[in-house]
Amino acid sequence: MKQQNRPSQLRVIAGEWRSRRFSFTEQPGLRPTPDRVRETLFNWLSMYIEGARCLDPFAGSGALTLEALSRGAAHALACDTSRDVVTTLRGHLQTLQCDRGEIRLQDAMSLLAGTPGAPFDLVFLDPPFHQDLLVPACTALEDNGWLTPDALIYTESETPPDRLPFPASWHLHREKKAGKVWYSLWQRREG
Repeated sequence: MKQQNRPSQLRVIAGEWRSRRFSFTEQPGLRPTPDRVRETLFNWLSMYIEGARCLDPFAGSGALTLEALSRGAAHALACDTSRDVVTTLRGHLQTLQCDRGEIRLQDAMSLLAGTPGAPFDLVFLDPPFHQDLLVPACTALEDNGWLTPDALIYTESETPPDRLPFPASWHLHREKKAGKVWYSLWQRREG
């Protein structure tokens, strides 16, 4: 059995901070998006990431937020319920002298229950598995004004996407499976 709260590392794959390594503390249920999956995802996003406003409500290791900022995202908002995670991510941004990222100590569902100051172009939804958080998070994003009209939403789930009730305005753009995890990229289309 894995030890809880042991230090681990993630690597930024490309962009301004390419090959930089960052430590994070393992938490129960934390599944950092593997390098090869992040590489595939950001290849899918290559035409969209520059200047995007990104949201990562289940930040965990912060791998997706750091990768997005490294590749030119204009702003990223990430949140997590772990004080250790939030402190670590804030420290990484400070080390990088990056003021384009905001890290909040907050529950994702309480964040998404509110309304944003401005909608987001790109959202990373990688909630803890077996807690039935993905569908309510998708609904809250759609219902509470978190998304731009043509937003892209990345999801990770233990259930095949065609078995989940995603919002009708979301269209599957790309998907892959690695092990028991489904990785999907959705394109929002209003109307």
